[in-house]
This record gives sequence, C-alpha cells and structure tokens, in this order.
Amino acid sequence: MSATRLGFGLITCQHHPDDRRPDTERYRQALELAAQADQLGLDSVWVSEHHFVDDGYCPSLLPLAAAIAARTERCAVATGLLLAPLHEPVRIAEDAAVVDCLSDGRLLLGLGLGWRTEELRALRVAPADRVRRLRDTIATLRQGWSGQPTRGGAGVCYPEVLVTPGPARPGGPPIWVGAMGEGAVRRAGRLADGFLATEASPAAFAEQVGWALEARAQSGGDPATLAVGAIVSVFPWEGPNAFERILPFHQYVDWKYQDMEVRAYGTDRRQLAPPRPDASETERLRSTILAGSPEQVAEGLAAYATAAGRPVHLVARGYWPGLDPGVQRETLACLGERVLPLLTRTG
Repeated sequence: MSATRLGFGLITCQHHPDDRRPDTERYRQALELAAQADQLGLDSVWVSEHHFVDDGYCPSLLPLAAAIAARTERCAVATGLLLAPLHEPVRIAEDAAVVDCLSDGRLLLGLGLGWRTEELRALRVAPADRVRRLRDTIATLRQGWSGQPTRGGAGVCYPEVLVTPGPARPGGPPIWVGAMGEGAVRRAGRLADGFLATEASPAAFAEQVGWALEARAQSGGDPATLAVGAIVSVFPWEGPNAFERILPFHQYVDWKYQDMEVRAYGTDRRQLAPPRPDASETERLRSTILAGSPEQVAEGLAAYATAAGRPVHLVARGYWPGLDPGVQRETLACLGERVLPLLTRTG
C-alpha cells in the first residue's frame, strides 16, 4: 500500500437539534478532541467553515486553528476548507502566517470556492467571481509569504504590501484546494500544493487524482510534487451495530448540507431536524460511511490509499454533532489506537 497519513475532522462545532449544550461547551470539546487526536498520533486535525447557519456551523477557521495549535504539539492543523472567495486575500495571508508561527509551522491551508447563495450574497461576492478570487488568493498568499511585497492580481488593489510577520516555514504553509468536478480538480492540480477530494468512492478518487496529476504535468509542473488527499466519513466501533449507532448523526451531517443549499436562514433561528430515513435512504447513507470494526474501517480506508497509487493524506470524518461526548471520545480513540496501526505509514 502507498504511504498513508491519517487525520481527524471535520470539526464544525455545530449543535445537533437534540444537543442543548451552550456553544462554549462545544468549542471546548473541539479543543479537547483535537488534543486527543494529537496524543493518539493522528497526523492532522481539520476544521470546516460555513456562515449564517442555524446550527452554528463554525464561521471562523483561523481563530479556531490557532486555538488548536495551542493545544497540540505535533499534528498538522488544517482547514478543510477555508472558503477563499469570502475573505480578503491579504488578511488570509496575515492570519495564516500568525497561525503558522503559533503552531511552529504546522498549518495546512485548505481552500475552497464556496457555493451557498446566502453566504455569497451576504459577504458581497458575485458567484461568477469565485474562481477569479480563488486564483487571486493563491497568488497573493504565495507573494505575501515570499518575504517580498505583494504585486496584486486581477481585481486586487494592494500592490506593494509587505505581509508581516512571515510564516514559520519558508514559502508559507502548503496550500491545498478542495474540488469535486473535473474542471475544479484540474484547476487544483495546476494551482495548489495539494488536492483534497470529498464524497468520492475509491474509484472516483482514482479518476480525480488522475485528472489532477495530468493537469499538473500539462501546466509544466512536476506531478510528483502534488499532494493528494480525501475526506472519508468513518465510525470505527468495538462492538455490534456500528452503523445503527451512528446513523442519526451521519444522517444529520449529510442532510444539513442539503438544507444549507435550499434554505436561507436569515434571522430565523428555528432549527429543523431531518426526516426519519426510509429504507432506501438508510441504504444510501450506509454506502457513504465506513462504519464497523476497526479492521473494516481500516480496510475501507486502505482502498483509497490503493486508489491514489501514491502517498495519500486521508481525513477520517469522525466528528459527529450531537453524538454523546463519551462515545465521541471512544470512537476517536478507536481510530487512533486500532485503525491507525493497520494503515501503512511512513514519514
């Protein structure tokens, strides 16, 4: 099997409809889980961004990443994904440089385009400008972290700005881009240090990796320098009925993205719950998560590593809003103590 790194995520600090804890407790739990993942030897901890959602989905990734950096010692602290078009590029460069310094060079900056109409409208971003803004952000980050003044890009109005402090690592944190469609995947291959897949089967992941590597070569880059990764939902459990135990929480996470796509929340704070899944929906959900014994989960993750055909960084999506905190700690421990040793790891 190709060399495999394994991370934990996606920490979102959402409150499930049945979870009445205050936000302060959810954020405290997020830091505790990050520290646990670090102590277990997992390679990374990932956080995720959305805005204006009724369940409090985390909107501020770099502050949360800084807090995680202060609670961890060795794992990468990663954004999966920071929605680049929604932010001022030079401010991302500054904030990310500070987090990289706080973490002693452990930040991994994953970027995405964003897709929610409500977010784009509220933050005054035209949907048609998203790709340009992503390109400008990547160019600005590379310029700002070079130690030289930025030169700006199309639509960027701050040439000759010096980003200080500089990041801990020369050249700054690695920049990954998350993508799904062929065009977006190829763009990631051309522009980024790494490509991150999500909601892909091993076969689809293999195809996406091929697109990214081909685009890298066609743009004159070295395909060997492109990192690849995939977000995979998991619930490793020592005991029977793993899928049945996680189903309500996996369904909530899956359904919430659909809810975000069709509903604008505005100032309406009434939080809906997903409908009870029928047999067909239950089977669909079963196909989108690796839930079972540590051996079963490790085997499923290994299929992604094999599909990549090269070193791969897998993100085990095992943070489940609403799951009993004790069960959450136990499944994370199972991931680190039982699943991780079964994956071939180097470096």
